[in-house]
Amino acid sequence: MTLTERQLILAALDRQLLLERQRIDVVEAVRRICAVQAQAPASPYLALWNRVEGFVPEDLHAAFADRRIVKATLMRNTLHAVHAEDYAPFQAVMAPGLRASRVYDRRYTSTGLTEEDADGTLSRLAEFLAHPHTGTDVEREVTAHFGERARQVWWALKTYAPLHHVPTGGPWSFRLPNTYRAAPARAAGAAPDVAAGARRLLLAYLKAFGPASAQDFARFTLLGRPVITRALGDLGDQVVRVPGPGRAVLYDLPDATVPDEDTPAPPRLLPMWDSILLAHAVPGRVMSPEHRPLVVRRNGDILPTLLVDGQVAGVWRTIDGALELTAFRKLDKESWRGLTEEAERLAALLADRDPAPYGRYNHWWDKGIPGAETRIVKD
Repeated sequence: MTLTERQLILAALDRQLLLERQRIDVVEAVRRICAVQAQAPASPYLALWNRVEGFVPEDLHAAFADRRIVKATLMRNTLHAVHAEDYAPFQAVMAPGLRASRVYDRRYTSTGLTEEDADGTLSRLAEFLAHPHTGTDVEREVTAHFGERARQVWWALKTYAPLHHVPTGGPWSFRLPNTYRAAPARAAGAAPDVAAGARRLLLAYLKAFGPASAQDFARFTLLGRPVITRALGDLGDQVVRVPGPGRAVLYDLPDATVPDEDTPAPPRLLPMWDSILLAHAVPGRVMSPEHRPLVVRRNGDILPTLLVDGQVAGVWRTIDGALELTAFRKLDKESWRGLTEEAERLAALLADRDPAPYGRYNHWWDKGIPGAETRIVKD
């Protein structure tokens, strides 16, 4: 049976735990959904609040503190929270692209620094970051060798070196200044296995976002076609083709299921940069082309969104201790009732921790966001 567009939407929502919150440990939840965008400290917490029944922020605090979940630069050159056991293979496949994005960048090469300058600092950096240090500490450490160019060396290394961000407290575990620690070292003489990392990441991706195309996987990771093609070939019958509504070939896990087309999708208030908005080829499965410019800003900011029946229907922000919900189109009473109930729960969570987790992004509303309806919701 050929899958419909609606079924692909529902499949992604289901695997992202967005059709129904699951009573599941936060560590297992992060593994189930592959990776959680962590560019803003609040986002992993709000992402899991949307997905885990009875979510307790302190559980995520503890998981970060004891390194069962780690925060690091991975897919799309962006900070993600991932299961600790997934970090090394994910980093192995992402590292070549992360490295290229820095050592070949004009901001680095224009200083006269070479690839070898940065690469030659990796072992010394790992020794220094055996214990946590701030970025300023690291710059000071490398200044002795590179002088005024130490900042450019550290700018490159903090993206592609195997480093974890260290929790430093606050309502969302991570606060400025960023603090770093070296990831656990590989066994002596063991080189990163890029091919094995690609296979593991692809399987995790399909489990979390499939069925999906090679183009979808490329959008989520920024990996090149040769790496993806090899991973698909190496996986053999661990991955199967499934018929879909478009021309792109869709892949999935053999035992994966897809919801029925009439499955309801409940309302959700997603955080900034939620992975469901970044996991498939543009414009994505849950966002229409006409709404994309309203949500995805020119500098890459992706605003907190309202989901209604599995589709982005608006954006939300906190203002004056309340949640402001802006819908891009007229919504019926049932949709508003569901969104309001979700907003009341979210407002209660934020009131105890941080009433304005994305306050610095309110300037996008100041520039104007066209909406058909706006509601204010308090705890």
